[in-house]
Amino acid sequence: MAMDLRKIKKLIEMLEESGLSEIEIKEGEESVRLARVLTAPNYAQPQMFAAAPLVSAPTVMPAAVAANKPAELSGRELPEGNIIRAPMVGSYYSSQAPGQPPLAKLGQQIKMGDTIGIIEAMKMFNPIESEFSGTVVKILVENGSPVEFDQALMVIA
Repeated sequence: MAMDLRKIKKLIEMLEESGLSEIEIKEGEESVRLARVLTAPNYAQPQMFAAAPLVSAPTVMPAAVAANKPAELSGRELPEGNIIRAPMVGSYYSSQAPGQPPLAKLGQQIKMGDTIGIIEAMKMFNPIESEFSGTVVKILVENGSPVEFDQALMVIA
């Protein structure tokens, strides 16, 4: 028996009213997952996803992928300054939407708390805020490129 549509609508209303970004409800074998998808300028649009069966991901990176992965720059190759690192795995975007100017450019003065980019992870768009004030002296990732946890994104001097 399918989950009642009225219950799903009520869950959507609750998600919109709350500060939650995601909610998942299970009733027997049925489940519904609702998540807010961050888009510019309206960051609070609820989306509904069907639950997928859990599949374990391979723990070893295939050799072909590992060979194509760019090496992290060593400390000698980076200009002096503070490094902003990726807080999560995902896709890095330099602007809030395609066609808009980048949030941080080379030579730009930024303040602590300024948004310098966005990382999309699991259909959620997460703004990345600078932990430092200063000038952007090096951008280490390209728009749309995948990033890993703790990967260097930018150098601020």
